[in-house]
Amino acid sequence: MSAYSDPNVLTITSSTGSYTVAVASRSFAGTLAELKTAGAGTLLLADAYFRPAIEAQGLPALFVEATEASKSLDAAPALIEQMRQLGANRQTHLIAIGGGVIQDLAAFIASIYMRGLEWSYIPTTVLAMVDSCIGGKSSINVGPYKNLVGTFHPPQRILIDPGVAATLPRDQFAGGLIEAAKITFCRGPESFARYLAQDPDGEDALEAIVLNSLGAKQHFIQIDEFDKKERLLLNFGHTFGHAIEGASHYAIPHGIAVGLGILCALAFQRLRGVSFAASPRVAQLEHHLAYMVQALDDLQHYVRTLSLDEVLERMASDKKHTASHYTLILVDSAGEVILDRVPRTSETDAQLKHSIELMIDRIAAAQLERPIA
Repeated sequence: MSAYSDPNVLTITSSTGSYTVAVASRSFAGTLAELKTAGAGTLLLADAYFRPAIEAQGLPALFVEATEASKSLDAAPALIEQMRQLGANRQTHLIAIGGGVIQDLAAFIASIYMRGLEWSYIPTTVLAMVDSCIGGKSSINVGPYKNLVGTFHPPQRILIDPGVAATLPRDQFAGGLIEAAKITFCRGPESFARYLAQDPDGEDALEAIVLNSLGAKQHFIQIDEFDKKERLLLNFGHTFGHAIEGASHYAIPHGIAVGLGILCALAFQRLRGVSFAASPRVAQLEHHLAYMVQALDDLQHYVRTLSLDEVLERMASDKKHTASHYTLILVDSAGEVILDRVPRTSETDAQLKHSIELMIDRIAAAQLERPIA
């Protein structure tokens, strides 16, 4: 595949070599037409939403519904069998088209099929564009356990067309922006200020948001490729968020759940006596997220009907914890994102529960909070 004409290009370095991310607008039909000339060794793994457009080009492809059930260890073998039936071999180049579910599946399968295939990625959701497309990490569900297994297997190239996101539902668009807010906040004040300066409805704004967010994430994945130290900070909001997402039976999508998770994490710190008075950007983040999460219709209903016991149970089983401590990504009084190992005590459990209650009360109050610039 050739790169887009005159794109903004990032080069990401990894232990297996460098790969490029090209960010530029073009037609989706043009991208598919280009793939048609990519050669006989190309196989697509795509979101079923794109089936009509892909089949119209006569491209060899496997289609997957973009659901949590699809990115599971149970679903992967059937796809691997279909790949073999289509003649996929070690020279096959797998191209993923879709959001995070498709990316997780493609990265995982490419890493294990015949001990490894090259692959490329065309993300079609804001969340994938601003966050998950780089880093090479796959996360696969096993039974009731979210993201329990996975591999690191970076793609050869990533092609991002921000225009594809124009037709996304409001909550999906907002969920991606929430991840961009999180990543840039973790990177530091300058990156977060650049994010807040963009009007998502403005012309070319999403392209600028994508480049800023990926540039911020690039810092973390290049100094800590395998999630051992600094990159763990990007899990800010995820321990609460994954639990909320699962306890809602995925009625609350990932990006929105991460926003709610960050609100919980900030409430938890206040309950522990941490003051953010010296860091105005914490207030900026909090107000911005409280506004953005309301893009999800019926959010108040979903948070009111959450089982707190189920949320806490899911939190307790997070793979980052130890037997004696919760591993949480939090914010300190200076507004810096930190990794904290919090003792697993009855007092901590009560504070965790109350922080979720405070988040629910805030959302249920039904006031549409405007973000602070």
